[in-house]
Amino acid sequence: MIATIEWTYTTRKGPETVFRSEEMNAADAVLIADDLEKTGRTKQVKFLDRFDSYWTMKEMKGYLKGIETEPHNITVYFDGGFDQTTKAAGLGCVIYYDQNGKSYRLRRNAAVEELISNNEAEYAALHFCLQELELLNVHDLSVQFIGDSRVVINHLSEEWPVIEEGLFSWADRIEAKMNQLGIHPEYVLVSRKANAEADRLAGQALKGVEITATSEKASE
Repeated sequence: MIATIEWTYTTRKGPETVFRSEEMNAADAVLIADDLEKTGRTKQVKFLDRFDSYWTMKEMKGYLKGIETEPHNITVYFDGGFDQTTKAAGLGCVIYYDQNGKSYRLRRNAAVEELISNNEAEYAALHFCLQELELLNVHDLSVQFIGDSRVVINHLSEEWPVIEEGLFSWADRIEAKMNQLGIHPEYVLVSRKANAEADRLAGQALKGVEITATSEKASE
């Protein structure tokens, strides 16, 4: 979860004011809030999530304890490639997540047929990522989805209307899977260069190279 700390600061002579932090990982927010409370000048500490819901310190610590053994702090990169000549598509998926105090990176790709455009391949790649999240038992969490497809990102974030019937069907399937898993998505559009890992996986799938790998990330 991404959260903002909101707290009331009291001076020695009585005047008070309210401060709000920048957004950060919920676990970091709790550590900082704990430290703020130790100053003895802080009161009414609470946390605001991206859905405008407030959490108390007790609620936030309970939430973090509850998800400790499950995948959380999830970021997903997706990309779809399409060969106009062969009508084959390659799907790339990279998932970063934390679990049991460690950080992991999952890389997965797949080759598929019967798609008709690069835009459809991009949608299929995102749906493929949702299937991987389901296998990880991800549920009832906020998840950041990062891709370089302006069409997919703007459609799903409702910046653009979905007009093409084939893409509308994919958008419907993705929304249904999100609802089934209880995922609250945040969509981020990036350049192709910033999405290189997922792009490479999609390209490898088009060449018949299958990748399935999960590795632990080294501590920074």
